[in-house]
Amino acid sequence: MSLMSDLGAELVAVVSTVVGALPYVAGYIAIILGTMFVWSYIKRMLTPKHDYSSLKTVTFGDESAVTSNSVASVVSIVLIFLFWGSFTGSKLLPSFLHMPGAYVGESSFTYTATYEGQSDDATVSVLVHPAGDDVVEPQADLGDGFAKNDVVSIPSYRSQLLRVDQNDEHGRADGAEITAVNGQPISPDSPVKTDFGTVSMSPKGTLNITPSKGIQMEPIWLPAPEAVWARVVDISQDGYRNSTLWEHLGFSLFRVVVGFMLGALVGIPLGYAMGLSNWFRGWFDPIVEFMRPVPPLALIPLVIIWAGIGEVGKIILLFLAALWIMAIAARSGVSGVRISKVHAAYSLGASRWQIMRHVIIPNSLPEIFTGARVAMGVCWGTVVAAELVAAEKGAGMMIMVASKFQSTDIVLMGIILIGIIGFSIDMLMRWVERILVPWKGKG
Repeated sequence: MSLMSDLGAELVAVVSTVVGALPYVAGYIAIILGTMFVWSYIKRMLTPKHDYSSLKTVTFGDESAVTSNSVASVVSIVLIFLFWGSFTGSKLLPSFLHMPGAYVGESSFTYTATYEGQSDDATVSVLVHPAGDDVVEPQADLGDGFAKNDVVSIPSYRSQLLRVDQNDEHGRADGAEITAVNGQPISPDSPVKTDFGTVSMSPKGTLNITPSKGIQMEPIWLPAPEAVWARVVDISQDGYRNSTLWEHLGFSLFRVVVGFMLGALVGIPLGYAMGLSNWFRGWFDPIVEFMRPVPPLALIPLVIIWAGIGEVGKIILLFLAALWIMAIAARSGVSGVRISKVHAAYSLGASRWQIMRHVIIPNSLPEIFTGARVAMGVCWGTVVAAELVAAEKGAGMMIMVASKFQSTDIVLMGIILIGIIGFSIDMLMRWVERILVPWKGKG
């Protein structure tokens, strides 16, 4: 029952998170569709067609006719940065585009204390300042009565307990208790809303002051774009942990490329053998299908035992990450060759090598390139974990060390740079595919 209740609680938490994210997802989809319709209308108005060429062209369902829309790509990237800046209060955006942020400023509230049937009011001045700023807390004018005025200084995005016993003449030990805030009754189950946030009560009767956090992200969780860019400039000039930024990225790129190339050199011939030979398929299919769902990260302890914590171990891990993907891609490419083409080649007197050279390899290349792009992405994802193993240089090492010190700007910088390099490699592979496989999608 404990397991079921725990799973039920986790499921409720997941569902609530998904439901909470639905408005943002729906808004993002609405922006995509709205932008698409607006651009289609503008394009139709700017380039009207008066002939019958558009009626003769079939594009829906024809993958070769679908190309990336440059306008959509630009708008997509701009929107991502717009959302990023909006939810972090970026100075690069005008203030009217900022989402509501955490409360910062001065405010106050009044609490009512009761002691032996008598009530007294005291005012609490609340100073909410940006997190990380050093603020000198002013002295409070205690006032008359047994309930004394207080001053509380709270960093934004934080909360603080107000221990009135330190100032009041009569505290909880004497039987005094707080009964109201701003004239509204308060209890552990009934917090009171204020103009700056919420005042709640702990089960022991202590007031807990929580300023409004808004919906902007706290910098420690998501820094603004300009903070990340400043960190890029800083590390580019001064380096990080005795290595330059380009050395970190260069070592990661070297490991990924070498591991991927070794995986492709072994995986592609293995996939061809499995696609062309019953014996090879029977021999290797259980191994490939067994290893395919095993994440490369699960192999780290075994790789350390076998190859140690040096560069060889990291390369082996990336090699295994790419091997099974490339083998399955090559096998799928061979299996997808139309048998009619093979029969046609045999009828023309082609030998097995000629069929391999002119039919099987050309027709399997699209699947192999698709697998290569997937494998490269997996290798980039694995290199972060591979560089956890006593690496002195590498983007993954830089990200993980920064995460231990909660340097989110460095973590984001590393993620963005890895993404840019991975995207550049993917675009390079697409270009090579267009050059080497111009017949893709053309039957």
